[in-house]
Amino acid sequence: MEVKTPVMDNRILYVRLPCNPIFPIGVVYLADHVHKLFPTIEQRIFDLGTVPPLDYAFALDQCIDEFKPTLLVFSWRDIQIYAPVGGRGGNPLQYSFEIFYAKNPLVKLHGAFGGLRMLTSYYTELWRNLGLIKRGLKRARKYHPDIRLVVGGGAVSVFYEQLGKSLPKGTIVSVGEGETLLEKLLTGTEFIDERCYIVGESQPRTRLIHEQPTPVEKTACNYDYIESIWSELNYYLQEGDFYIGVQTKRGCPHNCCYCVYTVVEGKQVRINPADEVVAEMRQLYNRGIRNFWFTDAQFIPARKFIEDAEELLQKIVDSGMSDIHWAAYIRADNLTPKTCELMVKTGMNYFEIGITSGSQELVRKMRMGYNLRTVLQNCRDLKAAGFNDLVSVNYSFNVIDERPETIRQTIAYHRELEKIFGADKVEPAIFFIGLQPHTHLEEYAFKEGIVKPGYNPMSHMPWNARKLLWNPEPLGSFFGEVCLEAWRRNPNDFGREVMKILEERVGCADLEEALSAPIETKEKPLVSVS
Repeated sequence: MEVKTPVMDNRILYVRLPCNPIFPIGVVYLADHVHKLFPTIEQRIFDLGTVPPLDYAFALDQCIDEFKPTLLVFSWRDIQIYAPVGGRGGNPLQYSFEIFYAKNPLVKLHGAFGGLRMLTSYYTELWRNLGLIKRGLKRARKYHPDIRLVVGGGAVSVFYEQLGKSLPKGTIVSVGEGETLLEKLLTGTEFIDERCYIVGESQPRTRLIHEQPTPVEKTACNYDYIESIWSELNYYLQEGDFYIGVQTKRGCPHNCCYCVYTVVEGKQVRINPADEVVAEMRQLYNRGIRNFWFTDAQFIPARKFIEDAEELLQKIVDSGMSDIHWAAYIRADNLTPKTCELMVKTGMNYFEIGITSGSQELVRKMRMGYNLRTVLQNCRDLKAAGFNDLVSVNYSFNVIDERPETIRQTIAYHRELEKIFGADKVEPAIFFIGLQPHTHLEEYAFKEGIVKPGYNPMSHMPWNARKLLWNPEPLGSFFGEVCLEAWRRNPNDFGREVMKILEERVGCADLEEALSAPIETKEKPLVSVS
């Protein structure tokens, strides 16, 4: 008969698996939530992101030996390797394009060696993280044979079906938010109705990730408590230029064809009270933090939430924290002149917009929900309000029905953004979308026969990687050549060089052409995902 640990006798150890030095806000919020419900439960956060790689195993063993947890929670943030910038010892996009598109055998060879190194690194990290989970569980069982293991985080939420095959039997695989799952687990309440499954005991429900998360009332994180259970907190506070994450809302209501946020976080937008967000910022401010990153999927996801954003920004003004800076991912179609003024007044010094394409026709086909004309006008309002800092504009070429004329439209749109903010202030980030499970784009790929149901999205073997790194023909080779030339010409300013070469090769459309998208009576839609 299984022995259950009484709720107040639980000792929870949160282990954040190694990743880039990004503030582990998910684990911090989980521990804070549990403490507010069960203040006598002992908790500890152990962040392997602050540990040298050669010490991972020893440090994990030492932490478990000292704390002797009864509940082990692993957070796994990163898995996929596709990115437009360097990482894991190289640039995965560049290596992929060198292999697939370079005509010079020496360049192909360079890409092959670089790709092999990164492929080895990817699988090494994958096996290492799985090994750390198994090692931690085995070590903890020395002290509590009935210990429960929960594995969650961003990577797990996307690849929960594949990872379940490699995790220890009995592992609770958590998809999306974990607060209510931990609540039920700690109180002995049936929890299988949450977005989770148990390895070896149950199978993930069909479309599990599409189920809506249970809403949680969010209050300001108690950083005095977090500091008491997380000795590495100062690692993130000591650098003055480090951005610390603060969440103002959860959920994204949109249907962008390639994005997995809307299913991981759910379509229901849940606003955190402005007073609580400011109170959380104030605690960090008092610890010397001046740079904040609002970690929402979208800072202003839709026009109906403009008032909430303005209320928050006004309360930041009223708080007297006048020397801060902040950044976020923003849907620039949801700004008003008042919002722009408050953004500048509160110290926004960087933001990202993911328009994906400067062609209104393609924006519509990708289900982005943007009106590009509105985005331009709002950017003018932002500039008029005094914004003079950096804007990162994400472009994902060759997604759906890209053609030379839509490329010309994107060039025209980008040049207009440069006129508004200044060419040196607008940084084009060139992405080629990695095909993600559970997205509309995946359904489209099934329909078009690009991938088949049952494929392994975690496989980065060359024959699979070429499909997952979305750059289909007939324009795939063209974009491959353009990117290779950009890396050769100006690798330190890759995005701007890509836009320059594209304009040299295909030209620049009239701006009005980019902003107009006549309705087609027989438009080829993406398959729907109900």
